[in-house]
Amino acid sequence: MESNPLPGGRKGPVGTVYLVGAGPGDPDLLTLRAARLLLGASLVVHDGLVDPAILAMARPGARMVSVAKSRSRHTMKQEEINALLVREALAGNDVVRLKGGDPFVFGRGGEEAEACRAAGVPVEVVPGISSAMGAAAAAQIPLTHRDHASIVSFVAGQCKGLSDQDWSGLAGKGRTLVIFMGIATSAQITEKLIADGLAPDVPVAVIEKATCADMRVLRSSLAGLSHLVESERVQSPALIVIGDVAAENDNTIRAAALEAVQ
Repeated sequence: MESNPLPGGRKGPVGTVYLVGAGPGDPDLLTLRAARLLLGASLVVHDGLVDPAILAMARPGARMVSVAKSRSRHTMKQEEINALLVREALAGNDVVRLKGGDPFVFGRGGEEAEACRAAGVPVEVVPGISSAMGAAAAAQIPLTHRDHASIVSFVAGQCKGLSDQDWSGLAGKGRTLVIFMGIATSAQITEKLIADGLAPDVPVAVIEKATCADMRVLRSSLAGLSHLVESERVQSPALIVIGDVAAENDNTIRAAALEAVQ
């Protein structure tokens, strides 16, 4: 801990904020550093999609604060989360900020790190297996393949200005597109990609609850994506993989062979 001026002019020890990646779901896929920090943590500020078995690894008596977010409801706004981390650290507490996947891949870890640094709070980032890598590996879908893809793009399917973004060239021959947070907007994503020039029959895989015991891998064409999501009642967390690699391992993982709705 460092000594830093506290509100009111007092001086005291300042805690460290640890931005920790919880990986794609399975507790066995935590890094050793993440597991050690959890075991020693007195305060854990965690996302809603972190597996309960991972939260149970925190030391007994640790304060557990959920800042769960969903498309329609946020337990805390991002500004409030930033303020919470800073306030607790300035009060002398070390804080484990636990995020699904990797904290710097669509996890707003960059915003939280900036807020902490601006307040003079030390920050350590503990990488996690990104949900994109973990989900694809668990489904045995290679994001890159010498015969199919040498370029991978990650995009957020739930963001401001989605319809105004230019996705042309992100998917197609020799490319793989991985879409985070795209289940609720799957119909718009389909329309956008086709409008931007992607063929309707490009293979798609939807990976739900990756690396967990109830993981599902569902297959479709791009044109059938939204029908797949609706008919199979796909729930978050789920990733969408688009490109030729999405057809890999189709014979050994449960698949939904859906045609486009005419």
